[in-house]
Amino acid sequence: EQFRRCVTRYRGHYKVREFSCWDQFLAMAFAQVTFRERLSDIEVCLRSRRDELYHLGFRSPVAHSTLADANRTRDWRIYADLAQGLIRRARTLYAGEPLGLELDHTIYALDSTTIDLCLSLFPWARFRSTKAAITLHTLLDVRGPIPTMIAVSEGKQADVPMLDVLPLEPGAFYVMDRGYVDFEGFNRFTLSASFLVTRTKAGIKLNRLESRPVDRTTGVRSDHIVWLTTPRSVAHYPDRLRRVSYRAPEDGRVLVFLTNNFELPALVIARLYKLRWRVELFFKWIKQNLRIRHFLGTSDNAVKTQVWIAVCVYVLVAIVRKELALEVSLSQMLQILSVSTFEQIPLAELFANVQPE
Repeated sequence: EQFRRCVTRYRGHYKVREFSCWDQFLAMAFAQVTFRERLSDIEVCLRSRRDELYHLGFRSPVAHSTLADANRTRDWRIYADLAQGLIRRARTLYAGEPLGLELDHTIYALDSTTIDLCLSLFPWARFRSTKAAITLHTLLDVRGPIPTMIAVSEGKQADVPMLDVLPLEPGAFYVMDRGYVDFEGFNRFTLSASFLVTRTKAGIKLNRLESRPVDRTTGVRSDHIVWLTTPRSVAHYPDRLRRVSYRAPEDGRVLVFLTNNFELPALVIARLYKLRWRVELFFKWIKQNLRIRHFLGTSDNAVKTQVWIAVCVYVLVAIVRKELALEVSLSQMLQILSVSTFEQIPLAELFANVQPE
């Protein structure tokens, strides 16, 4: 029913006689689960099990040309909306996941990753004079971790504009790298009663208003209340900020953080920033385990369709893992599903004898 509403919202079945949006979703999800990287491979594999397709939910035969047309023409937002519904369900399941910090706040990590493409096949995604690329801008709920927002843009788009479209949640923390430092964008966080944690950039001029006592044995070197000094920066962000300097015990590097939260201990601010690496691990995982580096279509719509169906598969596997209280990793689950696609066996039984990594 949820899927049907997504299709109706974007007129996915307009002038469609066969091969519904559900068939398209199943075929693309099959490619994700079984690691198929060509449309012809999907067609050959599914046609070889033609007698079992009806039980898998297919109502039309799968031809690679038909699937290519569907990916090119059917609105990618159908699958983006489906993913958002699955994400809401997954976040409810993972709401109690431990963070290693005694915080009840929602914590998001914001970052982006670039996927290289062939310029001759993807001219709309020009990155440099001789290459193309797309960028996945991702907002990750670090409990899970579950992506809550993904935007696909040309590779040359900067990170800062994403601050203007972030759905800000009062009381939540948004952790990001210094590539997102933009004081006009930061002002949205303060006005929305949201908190940001980021690293500062070289050359930013700050006036110290107050120094707070710190325990240097924890690695914290200083904790200052600061004010921007240049007129242009003040016009964009007229409020105070907090600057925390911290020496990482692993390598001795000194990291300087900016935040608009004045209540949490300075050491907690440093540990919050460390959670940003979960979005880096998420990017690494999806590139290794999902089909988002080789695309099955060259249009903007086809690329976004494939990305969002990949997200649907990731979140569905995460939901199954939590609902069945499984100890196996998501990678192990995908590997098992890849060789069990046509088996009629309960999922709990399928994963029962798997040893966790």
